[in-house]
Amino acid sequence: MARSISRAALLGATVLASFGATRAAAQTEGAGTAAVQQSEDQGGTSGNEIVVTGSRRSVTLQDAPINISAVSQETLQRQRVDDIRGLAAFTPGVTIVDTGPASSGNVILRGLSSGDTSATGANANDSVGIYLGEVPLYLDFKLIDIERVETLLGPQGTLYGLGTLAGAVRYIPNRPNTSRFSVDLHGRGYAQSHSDDFGRIGDVTVNLPLIADHVALRSVVGYYDNPGFIDYDYLLQKPGISDPQPVRGTAAADASLGTRADYAQNFKRAADVNFEHTFTTRNTLLLEYNPNVKAFLTYAHQDTKTNGRQANGAGVLGTGNYVGPWRYLEPFHRAADLFSAELNINLFNVVNLVSTTAYTEQKITNVDDNTDLLLDLNYGYEAFPAFSSFANNHRKYKQLNQEVRLVSSHGGPVNWVIGGFYNRLKYASDRQEYTPGFAAFAGINRPDDLEYISFVDTKTVEKAVYGEATLHATSAWQVTGGLRYFKYDATATGGTDTPLFGGGLTRTPYPLIQFDPSRVRSGSTGDDGFVWKANTSYKFSPDLLAYATYSTGYRIGGVNRVAPCVVPLPPGQNVCALPNELAYKPDKTRNIEVGVRASLFDKRLQFTLDAFRVKWDDVQVPSQTVNGAVGITTNAGAAVSKGIEFSGSFRIVPRLTLQGTYAYVDAHLSEDFPELVVSQGVRYDAKNGDRLPGSAKHSGSAQLIYTQPLPQGGEIEATWAATYTGDIYSRVGLRGFGEAIPDYMTHRASVTYRDKTYEVSLFADNIFDKYAYTSISNDISSFNQTRTGVVERYYARSVLTPRRVGIDFRIHY
Repeated sequence: MARSISRAALLGATVLASFGATRAAAQTEGAGTAAVQQSEDQGGTSGNEIVVTGSRRSVTLQDAPINISAVSQETLQRQRVDDIRGLAAFTPGVTIVDTGPASSGNVILRGLSSGDTSATGANANDSVGIYLGEVPLYLDFKLIDIERVETLLGPQGTLYGLGTLAGAVRYIPNRPNTSRFSVDLHGRGYAQSHSDDFGRIGDVTVNLPLIADHVALRSVVGYYDNPGFIDYDYLLQKPGISDPQPVRGTAAADASLGTRADYAQNFKRAADVNFEHTFTTRNTLLLEYNPNVKAFLTYAHQDTKTNGRQANGAGVLGTGNYVGPWRYLEPFHRAADLFSAELNINLFNVVNLVSTTAYTEQKITNVDDNTDLLLDLNYGYEAFPAFSSFANNHRKYKQLNQEVRLVSSHGGPVNWVIGGFYNRLKYASDRQEYTPGFAAFAGINRPDDLEYISFVDTKTVEKAVYGEATLHATSAWQVTGGLRYFKYDATATGGTDTPLFGGGLTRTPYPLIQFDPSRVRSGSTGDDGFVWKANTSYKFSPDLLAYATYSTGYRIGGVNRVAPCVVPLPPGQNVCALPNELAYKPDKTRNIEVGVRASLFDKRLQFTLDAFRVKWDDVQVPSQTVNGAVGITTNAGAAVSKGIEFSGSFRIVPRLTLQGTYAYVDAHLSEDFPELVVSQGVRYDAKNGDRLPGSAKHSGSAQLIYTQPLPQGGEIEATWAATYTGDIYSRVGLRGFGEAIPDYMTHRASVTYRDKTYEVSLFADNIFDKYAYTSISNDISSFNQTRTGVVERYYARSVLTPRRVGIDFRIHY
């Protein structure tokens, strides 16, 4: 577990909300390939209506009786949405901060976030259920060959295996076709401002029938070579010898990185370190005995590499907007694998059986500049003039889950869903921190300069049964009720040691890296409970639907990924969790919302409008251990979020369409939180009414689309889009040196030629090269913080991707 001050956000209640812009928001798309089917694995479009299956039955989006939205394949391609980070720009009520390829970004729904913002993002999310087809995904794979993305707002634990605090997102892949061979080629090339290289993206999808009507293989392969734009200009030439800050002073204003001669002696430069090199593939084999019995076997793999953060140091020591001031390259490597088997059986046209077995594995290795963390802990390391530190981190997630679901197909006024779910997550991490040259400076026999080691192994097992039943009281009115019972158990084992100091020198003598049994401890927790849901909807006409939902959700508790303390505490450094810091319990939401969907004036005006109020209890909040300031999670108090979300489309003339979204989100504490915020070792109280961090109170988008048919066939399409993100608080109520991150607006445009075989686009994203920072790590009190003349570089701001201009093409055969 990385030893870090808990100033970065640890956990947030997050999920994607309704995607409003483009034709998804309008609830219309171009002609699709699939008619409405009764089985839930089918979808697509029927006429100009998107067909969704998020309710476990195929219905048009206009007729969906719950808060569900859909983004079609056409929209994903038009907006160049490559992964989950690209979905928020046109999604009301959702904030997804792009923190670069080293993470999937922090995703926040309707303002439900308790933790500080972070410039490093996250690679896991336990408040939203993400599915690839019927498979709980847990990973952020690229959105290649995806038929549509469906988003269900609000808790979905009575309908899906994953119990969620806020909602579910489903990536619906294109399925293998047993009757037709096809190849789809896609490429993109672009120039990016503030980068020395060009961007290149390519992918290919092949559908291969193997046995007519029975066996087919669909394979996707893609590569993303996205250039970076952050430069690390002050990397150490020789760690432990080079001076990280040649000029010291009594204050930060008197310090500098020195002259050109100092630079040549101590530093070197690496350009565009936040590049992305990602290889991805997904391969699905369809085995179909007959239309009533079929299985899908899937293997997916994704590998991502980068060399640094997508962040700057806010000008510390004179560095620029696209410069990271850190002393070491920070390479990052994430490898993810997914194996799944989906079985679909129609039992006598009475019930559909769906069984999904999946195993996912994610391995992450990275190096980070650890210097400022140690300086901030005030251990006196700055006495060594060439002091610096780096850390090696290894994390591994192994997840096995099984879901079995029965969906009624017998017709009649009542339909139902019953399911069972099992999930086992194993997590293992270790960290080694090094201080080059310090052991020799301090006269310690540790030539490798290993200063700190830790490991944590956790296991969480969740079991659940769930179900829903819907009564169609009339052809226009339906009522749904659902219930879920869940139970989980979690255990943790971990240890720490300090090989440069005290007893650590004896327990871990050079060259060993080991953990004495006296430094290893375990802890456990568990809980169970119920959540429920009630929903009703009424169709006033085929083009006007109103709905209302009350639902409860939860996020399971767990054990903190911190080594337990050895009690009584030994003398010297202790980096560990006390018994009351080892575990945290579930937090829960109560969600009420009402909404209306309308398609008026012969579908020229189409919109979705909803209002919601969410009460959040026993909120899981970030904190830190008393010993060593390790980030942990605890429970405290309550919060509330309320607001409105709008997405709509107006066809001004047959060839010109205006689309827009808007969201207002008021998320704040509903009671006092004593000592919620920690800064520089000081704990600050948060008060009732304090705004929650991480999301914009106001956000919106507007897009114009003009389509011109061509005489010889095909069409030209021109688009212009503007997106607005309001100001964001970096910390609850701006307590403890929190900041308001300024609002910003960006623009994008494209011109596209397409016909049945070819599609070519010229595009520009962030047209005016807007500079903005989108999140903050740590707080302003650490900016220009000095330790005996040494200026810390702990404060960081994530940076918006600059302008991109290029060409995108597709060939379908």
